[in-house]
Amino acid sequence: MIDVNYEMKRYVKEGNVVFHKTKERFGGLSNMCSGYPITIGEYIFLTSESLYQCCRFNNDSDVQKIIINEKSPISSKMKSKKYRSRTRVDWDTVRVDIMDWSIRMKLKSNWEKFSGLLLSTGNKQIVEESHKDRFWGCVENKNGVLEGSNVLGQLLMNLRGEIQRGVISEGNIQINMVSNMRFFGKTVEQLQLI
Repeated sequence: MIDVNYEMKRYVKEGNVVFHKTKERFGGLSNMCSGYPITIGEYIFLTSESLYQCCRFNNDSDVQKIIINEKSPISSKMKSKKYRSRTRVDWDTVRVDIMDWSIRMKLKSNWEKFSGLLLSTGNKQIVEESHKDRFWGCVENKNGVLEGSNVLGQLLMNLRGEIQRGVISEGNIQINMVSNMRFFGKTVEQLQLI
């Protein structure tokens, strides 16, 4: 399990790295941002959101094909909703680990661009601003303060810290495997991922 804190936190926007829209300065931190394709074996995922959504349906190649063939991350997410009953049974237990795995794969496939973006945030708090998601990000309250668990922000800060400390580098990214990871009927090992 990845070490994150699920408690609700508060962040002021000023002085922190807050991302919301993909076209903004730090928009590349978003799972919805294009321009960071991820290659796994013979497959190319256009965004980390598409990869994450495919992982939800690890034993359902048909749903994975629908998701990967969508051209936008939001449509990948929306198309997957009608199949939620087919979600892997351990999803709530592994979803944070899968998100961590997904952003590490984003880094592995886009080392220079994504590591540069992460490092450009310095040592500031990274916060995903959302309209309603208080788990992965934060929602602005009536006082203009962002509130939420900011789990995605924490994962990004953990990854940034590993780069800063030299724990990982372009050819040496620690990618923790999640059990029962399958894409289109093949295990990750069969795809010769790592």
